[in-house]
Amino acid sequence: MFKSAYAVAVALGLLLVAPSANAEISSGDTAWILTSSALVLLMTIPGLSLFYAGLVRSKNVLSVLMQCFALTGLMSLLWFALGYTLAFGSTDNQGPWVGDLGNVFLAAMSGESVSGSIPSMAFAMFQMTFAVITPALIVGGFAERMRFSSMLLFSSLWLIFVYAPVCHWVWGGGWLQGMGLQDFAGGTVVHITAGVAAIVAAIVMGPRKGYGSQPLPPHNLTMTVTGAGMLWVGWFGFNGGSALAADGSAAQAILVTHLSASAGALAWMTMEWVKHGKPSVLGIVTGMVAGLGSITPASGSVGPAGGVLIGLTGGVVCYYATLFIKLRLKIDDSLDVFPVHGVGGILGTLLAGVLCAPGIGILSGNGFSDGISSIGGQVSVQAIGVVSTLVFTAVMSYILLKLVDALLGLRVDVEDETQGLDLVLHDERGYDL
Repeated sequence: MFKSAYAVAVALGLLLVAPSANAEISSGDTAWILTSSALVLLMTIPGLSLFYAGLVRSKNVLSVLMQCFALTGLMSLLWFALGYTLAFGSTDNQGPWVGDLGNVFLAAMSGESVSGSIPSMAFAMFQMTFAVITPALIVGGFAERMRFSSMLLFSSLWLIFVYAPVCHWVWGGGWLQGMGLQDFAGGTVVHITAGVAAIVAAIVMGPRKGYGSQPLPPHNLTMTVTGAGMLWVGWFGFNGGSALAADGSAAQAILVTHLSASAGALAWMTMEWVKHGKPSVLGIVTGMVAGLGSITPASGSVGPAGGVLIGLTGGVVCYYATLFIKLRLKIDDSLDVFPVHGVGGILGTLLAGVLCAPGIGILSGNGFSDGISSIGGQVSVQAIGVVSTLVFTAVMSYILLKLVDALLGLRVDVEDETQGLDLVLHDERGYDL
């Protein structure tokens, strides 16, 4: 009996001192990722919603707010049901193109599951906010002219057939990750995919009525600036949270993100000031977004000086890209999604391959060394990532748009567009003064 009692006591003691299933979880990392998830969600609602809503005409303000709000709910449920498993699967051993179906409805995940130093559910939630904002960014490409039902169907198909596979390629163990592509927070996964899809939609649907022959100015820049401020703050969670830990990498990402946004805003403002004699509010907030989009893929691999350089370059390049697309190509990408997000994502992804090399010195934040010889190989990998993402997104987006057009019709008719989508599609007014 004594031996049995002793064995029980030893067993109880081992239970008391043995690590629990959650021993690997860091409370600090977990708190940061949960906070980052909230910040990224803030970027969509209300940040992006207000930013876009202020840029359209008053008769369409509610339609944009409605699209962003509805997409937040719909994309969240689709990510839970199918998107997450297609992007990340249920095991660490995934194929090169898409994840397995072992995590449909997050079935393989529990409160005890761990991803690195955080709960798996925290990781799934953080990635869900990326899956929400990316289709919402595309809204700017077809603002003021797409049917609400068609927007919902296209966005749903796009999340499953475009976003989830590209996310798997880059972050879920796919072929681009295997090649060593550097995309810290979504230059390819978010910005290139959204930008390309937006300009393809703009081309397929054609310009808004009156585009090129009459002014189509923003109706409320105060609203746009308010949304822009929320985007700036929320982007700290977007880039800093992508470190998946509360550590030096997150701190570096937040610092270079802020510096790049500042440089991009001032660069765009200066370009307008020189060209038109006056700096515009629309220009400075657009430049800020260009700086943020450009630094996103490189935010975990460049130093503060590199962040400033990327922001300045992004502000100037995206400014000229906007003029080229609107004035030369005459494409009505309504809210400049491709020249800002698409071009910014391409630029930042390529520059990440250059500035991440230790041989670049203070731009990389790693000091001087002989690592400059590795630049060519990394830039080649970055270029492959850019081109493959761009081509795949363009082809798939075109196919999905044509499919939705055949099923539901993409565009409202001319009379409805003239009246405004708020009344036609939602039977409400944004303003009743």
